[in-house]
Amino acid sequence: MPSSVTALGQARSSGPGMAPSACCCSPAALQRRLPILAWLPSYSLQWLKMDFVAGLSVGLTAIPQALAYAEVAGLPPQYGLYSAFMGCFVYFFLGTSRDVTLGPTAIMSLLVSFYTFHEPAYAVLLAFLSGCIQLAMGVLRLGFLLDFISYPVIKGFTSAAAVTIGFGQIKNLLGLQNIPRPFFLQVYHTFLRIAETRVGDAVLGLVCMLLLLVLKLMRDHVPPVHPEMPPGVRLSRGLVWAATTGETAEGLPPVRIPPFSVTTANGTISFTEMVQDMGAGLAVVPLMGLLESIAVAKAFASQNNYRIDANQELLAIGLTNMLGSLVSSYPVTGSFGRTAVNAQSGVCTPAGGLVTGVLVLLSLDYLTSLFYYIPKSALAAVIIMAVAPLFDTKIFRTLWRVKRLDLLPLCVTFLLCFWEVQYGILAGALVSLLMLLHSAARPETKVSEGPVLVLQPASGLSFPAMEALREEILSRALEVSPPRCLVLECTHVCSIDYTVVLGLGELLQDFQKQGVALAFVGLQVPVLRVLLSADLKGFQYFSTLEEAEKHLRQEPGTQPYNIREDSILDQKVALLKA
Repeated sequence: MPSSVTALGQARSSGPGMAPSACCCSPAALQRRLPILAWLPSYSLQWLKMDFVAGLSVGLTAIPQALAYAEVAGLPPQYGLYSAFMGCFVYFFLGTSRDVTLGPTAIMSLLVSFYTFHEPAYAVLLAFLSGCIQLAMGVLRLGFLLDFISYPVIKGFTSAAAVTIGFGQIKNLLGLQNIPRPFFLQVYHTFLRIAETRVGDAVLGLVCMLLLLVLKLMRDHVPPVHPEMPPGVRLSRGLVWAATTGETAEGLPPVRIPPFSVTTANGTISFTEMVQDMGAGLAVVPLMGLLESIAVAKAFASQNNYRIDANQELLAIGLTNMLGSLVSSYPVTGSFGRTAVNAQSGVCTPAGGLVTGVLVLLSLDYLTSLFYYIPKSALAAVIIMAVAPLFDTKIFRTLWRVKRLDLLPLCVTFLLCFWEVQYGILAGALVSLLMLLHSAARPETKVSEGPVLVLQPASGLSFPAMEALREEILSRALEVSPPRCLVLECTHVCSIDYTVVLGLGELLQDFQKQGVALAFVGLQVPVLRVLLSADLKGFQYFSTLEEAEKHLRQEPGTQPYNIREDSILDQKVALLKA
């Protein structure tokens, strides 16, 4: 299949790993900031055909999903469409993935519902502020911060979101009225009023869900797209992804600045008060938006053998949200479902997004009157089928089999997200961080008994781990009778800090007082340089474990301590010169 993988890859190959001396105005730098310059010069008619079909397929999916997700966000349905087109145009210029489509998603819609109180003005302002934060992170190249959110935390959040969103649509599927939005109250009142189910709504909703399930099964059994396929066949493959929709207001959105204040019957709510009202949402929404989008981009880049630039993706999504707020968009991110549609439809470049964006604009201007009579039960079916794959049952079994301790942050995040989203994410991230710190503070050590005791830290050695290492060495070598010599095998230690140097100095003194020796083996050059610079008294380094054991046993032919110390001084001079 013809693709833009090579052109996009060439642009990104000079991205994060480019030479520091590269000029900011060089062609490589311009391609890094405007990836369109990498693939547009080689754009072909064949790519145009593939992109057009893919963009049309995504558009037919995006329109009903946008209206459905507006319902999840608690906003009028037109706001879903307002949020569905800006990302298509921005990503055309700035995106580093040919597959990704930006727009409203189930998770973003749930967060918007939680933090904006179902008020459009708050949602639009949140999009603007989220875009500013994301854009700043991209400019400052802070994409690495997302790596501190572990996979179990993300899975716990998305699974809880799937349950919350899916169950929230049961009331519409069954035709129930006056069900409160808070999750636990929603569960209670839904079961309390189950007898009030409207048969017509329930039958229609279930039929729609069955139809969507059949279409999904059809999609899974359609053969892969090839360029030689007739356009009609490729389009029919894309149509398998389309769904039903709901009512919306007519016309294109006005272009205006985001609302920095809101006038109500009780007075004017200032910008400061709006920010305070949104609270933790100003951190959670941009963070989760970035996580979702970059996770989608990385997944499809890996699947289709090309690379993305995470920091460039931050710029793209940040600018999308900032500009989107000018046309009344709420926060958007990369959509896994629509990105899958794009990839399966044979998209070659981000130009496919132009077709999707134009289709959404046309639907706003000309087709909105046709959406009016679609019932809410059909809309609920669309949402439930869209979020069902987000609940990953396999992850629980996988973690139980691979590493059961990772179930802890997953379960903490999953359960607390039903109470408060930010508490769930924060608690899960905190648990993951504590697990990480515990492994750093209490690294596993491998102990080999023999004439000479050998102790090998199984991972790095940093200041939190020094006290635990000291206690183990003392208990095994110095607090026994008689005291024993010890070799510290440091093959896995790639760096040490001053606290570790002080601790090792104290250990050397303790060994000298007991009349036994502590020797070091396998020190990497950076570590050896630090230890030599510290001038530790009695410090002995050997290249191999056999040499250290032979010397400590004082066998014939071994070098005495003073010659070894002279050798260390020679090494010190050479390393310091280096």
